[in-house]
Amino acid sequence: MDATKMVLPVAGMTCASCVRTVERALSRLPGVANATVNFATQKASVVYDPSVTGLPDLASSVREAGYQVVVERVTLPIAGMTCASCVSTVERALKSVDGVFSASVNLATERATVEYIPGAVTVADLKRAVREAGYDVLEMAGEEETADWERKARQQEIRELRNRFMFSGAIAILVFVGTFQRFFPFLSDIPRQTMLVTLALLATPVQFWAGWRFYRGAWAEAKHLRANMDTLIAVGTSAAFGYSLVATFIPSFFPEGLAEVYYDTAVIIIALILLGRWLEARAKGQTSEAIKKLMGLQAKTARILRDGQEVDIPVEDVRVGDIVLVRPGEKIPVDGMVIEGRSSVDQSAITGESMPVVKKEGDEVIGATINKVGAFKFRAGKVGKDTALAQIIKLVQEAQGSKAPIQRLADKIAGVFVPGVIAIALVTFAVWYLVGPEPAFTHALVNFVAVLIIACPCALGLATPTAIMVGTGKGAENGVLIKGGDSLETARKLEAIILDKTGTLTKGQPVVTDIVVDGRLTEVELLQLAASAERGSEHPLGEAIVEQAKARALSLAEPRDFRAIAGHGIRAEVEDKDVLLGNLKLMQDEGIALDGLGEEAVRLSNEGKTPMYVTVDGQAAGIIAVADTLKENSKEAVAELHRLGLEVYMLTGDNRRTAEAIGRELGIDQVLAEVLPEEKAAKVKELQKQGKVVAMVGDGINDAPALAQADVGIAIGTGTDVAMEASDVTLMSGDLRGVVTAIALSKATMRTIKWNLFWAFAYNTAGIPVAAGVLYPFLGILLNPAIAAGAMAFSSVLVVTNSLRLRGFKPSII
Repeated sequence: MDATKMVLPVAGMTCASCVRTVERALSRLPGVANATVNFATQKASVVYDPSVTGLPDLASSVREAGYQVVVERVTLPIAGMTCASCVSTVERALKSVDGVFSASVNLATERATVEYIPGAVTVADLKRAVREAGYDVLEMAGEEETADWERKARQQEIRELRNRFMFSGAIAILVFVGTFQRFFPFLSDIPRQTMLVTLALLATPVQFWAGWRFYRGAWAEAKHLRANMDTLIAVGTSAAFGYSLVATFIPSFFPEGLAEVYYDTAVIIIALILLGRWLEARAKGQTSEAIKKLMGLQAKTARILRDGQEVDIPVEDVRVGDIVLVRPGEKIPVDGMVIEGRSSVDQSAITGESMPVVKKEGDEVIGATINKVGAFKFRAGKVGKDTALAQIIKLVQEAQGSKAPIQRLADKIAGVFVPGVIAIALVTFAVWYLVGPEPAFTHALVNFVAVLIIACPCALGLATPTAIMVGTGKGAENGVLIKGGDSLETARKLEAIILDKTGTLTKGQPVVTDIVVDGRLTEVELLQLAASAERGSEHPLGEAIVEQAKARALSLAEPRDFRAIAGHGIRAEVEDKDVLLGNLKLMQDEGIALDGLGEEAVRLSNEGKTPMYVTVDGQAAGIIAVADTLKENSKEAVAELHRLGLEVYMLTGDNRRTAEAIGRELGIDQVLAEVLPEEKAAKVKELQKQGKVVAMVGDGINDAPALAQADVGIAIGTGTDVAMEASDVTLMSGDLRGVVTAIALSKATMRTIKWNLFWAFAYNTAGIPVAAGVLYPFLGILLNPAIAAGAMAFSSVLVVTNSLRLRGFKPSII
């Protein structure tokens, strides 16, 4: 199956049981491999085969389940169409964009009307598709980018909830005072019947206007013979309100003295639940703050060279190959490679690195980072959805829409929760009505309503996704991209971590570390001769010697008769001197007397360095040692991994002596030396067979199988795309301390999830029996439905607020 993954924004979900309903509806479709719905983000992530099931089918199944897929519509003015075939070409181009529902092009008006999923597609993507088809899109007057559609929808929902709460809250105060008029002398002259009618008139708009959202949600479920949180609220408040109406207008229906009214209960319940939903919506908006920050990083315009002229254009119009100019203090608009100039760039927003990074000709630059001092030109390499920032946003959105395995139990319980609560409420009513004290009907009704109202599947549904949203967002802020909830949960259980040496613990670029001379030449003279001889070499060790000479500003001679001796070294003539550089085997083959340099070579080898002998005119002149030096923070990161309780392994192809020298310097527990690239995954398996939960950290293409094999694969972001694709966690910088941040963040997130789930389970386990009246025989306590409503409303708020505490997470060593 050629699977496609699509994230659909779903409107109308009000509680955790809605999640199961939408998941089941999508999973039933042919071609759908997996459907995961996130209540906190209000999104469904669907993996499906587009050749079997299309986007309209997905949307239709969601609608049939009683919900809506949020769709944006935009009209694009198209230039360059001349006939009907142009219309079909443009339509095909637009429909080929992932996330487009429909596209209709009108030749007469020269406009294309497109329906698409906001977030999955932008107007810029649609424009690009039209232009790649050979046509142009004219600028639309007053056109607004739809990237912030989610924020606007959230704000509209928050405003609506606030307004309805304030209305119902004000009415609730009046109804409460009127219900207990005997305690307020200024109301004593109003006849009781007149007051009851007044209360009915006041409560009716609250019940059917402020509370309409509950009826709407309950009806959508009832049509499919299902029930959700709205069902509980609608049934509970309607029972209290309906009973009160009968008691007001047909009091003779009840035995004398039984006709109490509960308008205050119905109105206060609705007001408190709307308050809870209002606070919850505000809090949930804050959980996606990381995405907003990332989107806000994008530059709005770019200055490019077109036909020899500098032109400012919208960033979405930049094309691959364009030459982009960046001045001091400006944001870099897209990804690319520097072709002229030099500067330092603040990459902290993307990689988490605190220090600016020097960029020169040939270096890659990342869009949305900030140029500090110099000016430079670069060639655009990745634009639109392909930029690093766009990929980060996509990864974070997917991670926030994912589920941790720990959530599955909560989802299963939430799926049967509401029917179970309704059954308990009915049993409660029957027991109180049949064997309860007088007035039995009143007691039965009050406890029936209390059970319905206190139950809160929302807390169960929000416990995991809100924490994952904040945790993955916080990771992105610190340059750590976590692909999903399962990665977070597994990272918490890690026992062992394997660190690939080259490029992970080390810089991956050999440098000269030591120069040893025997007295015939000075260090400078030896380096100058060796570097001149190596000018013709392409070996990394030779390049390191040349770079060291350049760093010291030494003038190099042109070598003659250069000859590489495979596996051993090189020979060249420099300024009429015969220069030989190489290993011990080469010296032995040439019969060179080392004159005590052998002991120095052994010492350097024991320190993890590669010694290269230098001879001049057949006599040993010294040693130049080269090593792939450790990154500045590697030792600190290893110490922190130990502090987290992990066994630390180093994996390398180096010989054991060199590898163990590096291992000792870093404080590594075990060294896995002389490992061939194809054996890396097998080493991971060996540890897993010992029952260990293993993480692998690497950066190269040959690390990809080991990253995929590990329980948690962590890719260094300075490495290859293949490694990052195979990993579960990606570090945007090459700093190994990001591994510590990822593991510490996963532990903090899982602690939050467990606390949330404990609260949600404990609240419902204790609250429902109390509402049913189990304490009454022992303590004479009954739970007022209004108090139950307050408890229910704030249980969800408490879970979301606890998740928001993760925003205060700070990496311990960065």
